[in-house]
Amino acid sequence: MPKFAFSQVDVFTSQPLKGNPLAVVLGADGLADAQMAALANWTNLSETAFLLTPTTPSADYRVRIFTPASELPFAGHPTLGSCHAWLAAGGKPKSEEIVQECQVGLIRIRRDEDRLAFAAPPATQRAVEPETLAQIARSLKIPTTAIRAAQWLGNAPAWVAVMLANREEVLALEPDYDAMGTLKLGVIAPTTGGDTQFEVRAFAPGEGLREDPVTGSLNAGLARWLINNGMAPARYVAAQGTRLGRAGRIHVTQSGDDFWIGGHSVTCIEGELTL
Repeated sequence: MPKFAFSQVDVFTSQPLKGNPLAVVLGADGLADAQMAALANWTNLSETAFLLTPTTPSADYRVRIFTPASELPFAGHPTLGSCHAWLAAGGKPKSEEIVQECQVGLIRIRRDEDRLAFAAPPATQRAVEPETLAQIARSLKIPTTAIRAAQWLGNAPAWVAVMLANREEVLALEPDYDAMGTLKLGVIAPTTGGDTQFEVRAFAPGEGLREDPVTGSLNAGLARWLINNGMAPARYVAAQGTRLGRAGRIHVTQSGDDFWIGGHSVTCIEGELTL
């Protein structure tokens, strides 16, 4: 039976078991779509990434990203975790920046101090409809008046995000996932003191994942929304995963038109996968 190099990486943390785990299959060109989907369902992680030969000369590698239920055109923690695994396996970038090919196009990744960071893909944003805002309030079991601001974030996958008054309100949430339905919902609030400026939680029950430990695509959308509207500085750190016993840290930097979403990654498992 064919064997593939395999690793499991913890992303947005420098401490094993404190971030968001990602399964990575390297040299996955020989796998069929159904095998990729079946493995992602079997690992039961929020995402499983498959590294393949790029189809465009400017890319260093290509990635396909699967949740236990579906394929995603882009996701943040698989982008950083896949790049980490590719570099650890001896990958050599063609230029100073690493270029990842995925369904949304080419994603630029850079070494940012001792972390990796990706340039958030272009995104359009729009206001949240009153009926959606009411659904969010029901889902979070809070009055609509507790929502200080709300926005649809146009990343793929599309998230809708709301801001609450403070970290304590975010961490106290006990959502009604049935009421949430297919919404991919992010919740954020400012913090005071400590090493972070914001606390984030992410819920995606429609993807078979009630709460995601640390979410790159959501934080990419949040960065554009908050910074562009003067609700966050051009450089900040967000915490995520606290309620799950994790200590995720997302490093956000605006540089010109780019929004860089960065974090540490650490390899926890390495070996071979037999399929």
